[in-house]
Amino acid sequence: MKRIKKCKQGFTLVEMVIVIALIIILALVIVFDVVDYLQAAKGATVKMSEHNEEIAHATGDISANI
Repeated sequence: MKRIKKCKQGFTLVEMVIVIALIIILALVIVFDVVDYLQAAKGATVKMSEHNEEIAHATGDISANI
C-alpha cells in the first residue's frame, strides 16, 4: 500500500501573527527614524534662516528680509 503524504498548504495562525508582529515592529522603527530626521531638518532650516538674517543685518541688505 502506498502511504499518502499530507501536503501542508498555507500558514498557521501563529506564523501569521509572528510575521505581522515583525512587520509592525519594523514599521515603527522606520516611522520613528523618519520623525527624528524631519525634526533635525527643521532645526537645521531654522538655524540657517537665523544665520541668513544675521548676515543680512550685518551687510545692510534689506532685500534679504523679503
